[in-house]
Amino acid sequence: MNMNVNPMTGYQTPTLETERLWFRELRLSDAQDMFALDSDPDVVRYAGDAPLTHIDQARERIEGIQQQYRALGLGRWAAIRKDTQEFMGWAGLMYIQAINGRTDVYDLGYRFLPKHWGQGFATEAASAFITHGFDVMHLQRISAYADVRHTASRHVLEKCGLALTNTFMDDGDVCAWYVIDHATWTRNRNP
Repeated sequence: MNMNVNPMTGYQTPTLETERLWFRELRLSDAQDMFALDSDPDVVRYAGDAPLTHIDQARERIEGIQQQYRALGLGRWAAIRKDTQEFMGWAGLMYIQAINGRTDVYDLGYRFLPKHWGQGFATEAASAFITHGFDVMHLQRISAYADVRHTASRHVLEKCGLALTNTFMDDGDVCAWYVIDHATWTRNRNP
């Protein structure tokens, strides 16, 4: 992880890079892109969210994510494609106090615009944030969940080494719960 320093404010903005992507904190200036992402019914079909209908909803969503940055130092980050510099979506770790009968959960998530699907970006992003979670944040466990019908997302989680542990109901949808712990990740990383 790198820290970019704004010379005007002195605020340090963390960034994370992979071969094809870089990630940074979401900004209010991303509202139009976030609206394009979260107003697309195909994008939110399995996310448990209704499509956004107004850009103010995107701003509110970004402000909520920014609150996690300030309170906990983590949250979903904007995913930027290096070769085109375009906003592709978001990825990252989010703290959830309680879900699926568990507490203090660090949830891995990602969401991309459809034109970027099927190119390995979600796997690349998920892998980077798992590494960040274990190497930088020193987490002991990372969890993720996906609607059981969302086979592409479930495949990403499995490809990144997360194991299906159970299913549960979330807002009326059956979701698959995945987990990877630090010891398993270390074994998989250094076979």
